[in-house]
Amino acid sequence: MGHTGWGWGSWVLLTVVIVIFWAAVVVLVSAAVRYLARRDSAVAPPLDSWQERARAEDLLAERFAHGDIDDDEYRRRLTLLLERH
Repeated sequence: MGHTGWGWGSWVLLTVVIVIFWAAVVVLVSAAVRYLARRDSAVAPPLDSWQERARAEDLLAERFAHGDIDDDEYRRRLTLLLERH
């Protein structure tokens, strides 16, 4: 009597492939969003000095809130930013 079916090994392989596929989709979408956001901010019109500092502080706060930088990095960069303006 022959066994006709994939067996458990094939199901494990299929599960791993599906997880890798969706992880790649998430990474690509995230990279595209970051690229487009960075490109949009690069073409922003020039601002007055106080507006530039306020925008820089807002961007720094956003990066901290998103977890891109830690507390020490946030404080260090904020200090540098406030010293320059």
